[in-house]
Amino acid sequence: MKYLSSYFTFATAIALLFSFDLSSADEKFVQCLYNYPHITNSISSVVYTQTNSSYSSVLDVSIQNRRFLNITSKPQVVITPLDVSHIQATIICAQRHGLQIRTRSGGHDYEGLSYVAGVSFVILDLINLRGIEVDAENKIAWVEAGATIGELYYKISQKSKTLGFPAGECPPVGVGGHFSGGGYGYMMRKYGLAADHIIDAKIVDVNGNLLDKGTMGEDLFWAIRGGGGASFGVIVAWKINLVSVPSIVTVFQVGRTLEENATEIIHKWQRVAKKFNESITMKANMVRVNSSKSGNLTVEAQFQSLYLGRVDDLIPLMQKSFPELGLVREDCTEMSWIESILYKAGFAKGQSTDVLLNRTQLIGLLFFKAKSDYVRDPIPDIALEGLWPFFYEDEAQDAYIQFTPYGGRMDEISESETPFAHRSGYLFHIQYGVYWQQKGNAAEQRHFNWIRRVYKYMEPYVSKSPRAAYLNYRDLDIGVNNNGYTSLSQASIWGFKYFGNNFYRLACVKTRVDPQNFFRNEQSIPPLISERDRMPL
Repeated sequence: MKYLSSYFTFATAIALLFSFDLSSADEKFVQCLYNYPHITNSISSVVYTQTNSSYSSVLDVSIQNRRFLNITSKPQVVITPLDVSHIQATIICAQRHGLQIRTRSGGHDYEGLSYVAGVSFVILDLINLRGIEVDAENKIAWVEAGATIGELYYKISQKSKTLGFPAGECPPVGVGGHFSGGGYGYMMRKYGLAADHIIDAKIVDVNGNLLDKGTMGEDLFWAIRGGGGASFGVIVAWKINLVSVPSIVTVFQVGRTLEENATEIIHKWQRVAKKFNESITMKANMVRVNSSKSGNLTVEAQFQSLYLGRVDDLIPLMQKSFPELGLVREDCTEMSWIESILYKAGFAKGQSTDVLLNRTQLIGLLFFKAKSDYVRDPIPDIALEGLWPFFYEDEAQDAYIQFTPYGGRMDEISESETPFAHRSGYLFHIQYGVYWQQKGNAAEQRHFNWIRRVYKYMEPYVSKSPRAAYLNYRDLDIGVNNNGYTSLSQASIWGFKYFGNNFYRLACVKTRVDPQNFFRNEQSIPPLISERDRMPL
């Protein structure tokens, strides 16, 4: 991959230029951990150097994208802390011995920034910090940052059949990154994002202090609820408000091919999906399929929905608002909310909810690349028709374009209430994704070229000034610190895309809590320092 490989080549050159003795630094860093005076549990059992026989398995267990398996840019050490003191020791010792930290919770990071770096670094993998305490009576929960959303959903369902949480649909995603970046889900139109329901948090700062909402201050608490936690410290746990769900919900997935007027149906969807009853979230997912009638390749729009209610209430709503879809009762299935989580994740009917405790990938590990957009005005039919030919290309065999509607609660929250600025005024969000199985740079480059051409094609039809993007769908194409430095001017290239007018406030918070820019990655929030004082990446 030319784009990233050039970055890693540069980073390697920087390391050689400064004659950084990696082995010496590694040894001193590990000794610092072992000698740290405030350790409450022995840390030796959760420190994995590159010579440790378990190093590779510990490093690879959470990786969800084959692009980042077996690459040369690997951490010097992986630490899987058992308590806060292990995190504090890692932060202090890494600073003393010139190592960066990358924090990993679930491993779904689209660009691998939580476990890949072009410099000498260590990973704090929070896999052991995944405790969850649910207080159903008060509708709150504490969830440690290493837990997955699947584990959270499971724990909630064990305590209540009428409580849920508005986060994502992929169970192995870690809450540490998911919540701190916003957190879309099928209940977003009713309740907003996961980040909108965070009421407290615990974070270890650059000085090793454990802070909560009261001690971290209003600005930092604001910043980590949508601004990405990794720029500001190590999130340890979140306190969240749970939401009410009915005992029975309704789901459906209805496909319409181009031969079945998919273009016209999508055109209507763009105008009505945002205006649906807020209890309905209906995504439109475009994929390539073989026509059941002709056997030829075609494009299918798959309308996937969760309705927080019974089918008898849903059908009249659809017949009134979206008759073009032709939804009938037989297309729908009633189930509990927790069963809908399994359904949306692709599990077979009747599967035990215990499967939500599986932290590994749901399907065979594939190569993957994604991009994102936001849409303010309906995409014209002629533009949709120009999009479909991309799906007939070889690289689109396992590609998709997904439209996720706005409206409801998403329109009611101010863009400045959290760093997640993409609120009122948007019709829907777009995610572009492409999977492939072939190894090698040639296959990777073909699929990268495909998704980049699709992204370029869509430019006239999506948000502008800036062309917005979603932080949790990281995309290094839109900007990267590839010159070895973090600067405000450079970071603004992606900063305004991810955070809009909230970017400058995030930089101000960063300046206060981490002025020397210790917590950083290729797309982190920089402190407000002069160009001549900017820190090496």
